[in-house]
Amino acid sequence: MKNKQTRDADHMGFWALNRASGGALVRNKAKAWTISIVRGLLLFGLCFMIIQPLLTRLGTSLMAEKDLYDSTVVLLPRNPTLENYRIVFELTDFPRSMLNTVWTAFVVSVLQVAACTLVGYGFARYDFPLKKFWFACVVALIVIPPQTIATALYMNFANFDILGLFRRFTGKSVNLHGSFLPYALMSATCMGLKNGLYIYMLRQYFRSVPKALEEAAYMDGCNTLHTFVRIMLPDAVPVILSCFLFSFVWQWTDLFYTRNFLSSMSIYSTQLSTIVSRMGRYFSSNSDVPVIVPAGRQQQLISIGVLVCCVPLIVLYVFTQKTFVQSIVMTGSKE
Repeated sequence: MKNKQTRDADHMGFWALNRASGGALVRNKAKAWTISIVRGLLLFGLCFMIIQPLLTRLGTSLMAEKDLYDSTVVLLPRNPTLENYRIVFELTDFPRSMLNTVWTAFVVSVLQVAACTLVGYGFARYDFPLKKFWFACVVALIVIPPQTIATALYMNFANFDILGLFRRFTGKSVNLHGSFLPYALMSATCMGLKNGLYIYMLRQYFRSVPKALEEAAYMDGCNTLHTFVRIMLPDAVPVILSCFLFSFVWQWTDLFYTRNFLSSMSIYSTQLSTIVSRMGRYFSSNSDVPVIVPAGRQQQLISIGVLVCCVPLIVLYVFTQKTFVQSIVMTGSKE
């Protein structure tokens, strides 16, 4: 009974306050509820737009071929099967292509992050000749697509030489195409995929760190390298991990550099991009006549390949989302 009286008193108090405010209290409550409902609907719509294609691909991947042409089958397969995954694994040279992709993406990402961290710290803390010009070149790396220098890259690594030393001692240049070395050299010298973006992110973070921290370390007897390693790097771990995450994901699905430099390696992205050209030969291997793969079947197998490509990245984001969000906050522009 007492609780009921308290609720009635609170209820009457609300309406009394509302009358005293000329109805402003009700309007504010209605506005807050409306904003909450609209925000919830928008979030639900955005989540559905992201998840729905994955659910559709997952349902399609489990369908037998006859389910693809059955108009009564929409999302859930009537004849579920895992045979489609076996076919895609054979067409994409799985797991060898996946292991090569993991190894390549990891090594390239480590090289890029290590080089970009040093360059970003240098831009944030030191003055040197033509500093603004060189930073403009970094911005140009972000803006200009790598396809514009494709011919120059090909000629440079097809006739690779260092200050003419190879021609001087061996009489000819070195052809590095088809090996991992060109990509490693580009990544270690901040000319790899999206390196300009990583330099910019790390520069913005290091600029936001008070110089008093470094000055205190210098007063305690630390040199420049010791201060960078023991003072600056530990606090920059979230930003560095985010740059590593960006680099890993972009390298995971890259086609431009892998086709140019890693043509001799079985990489999952290149295998997936040419999967259609191998379907006819694959299905014709047990037949005396050429087999024409229907368009629906082609799209199903491509969807499975894309789904397999996305699963490791989704798992990676699930375990690193906290660090990723934290790094976005830390790299805010502070001029």
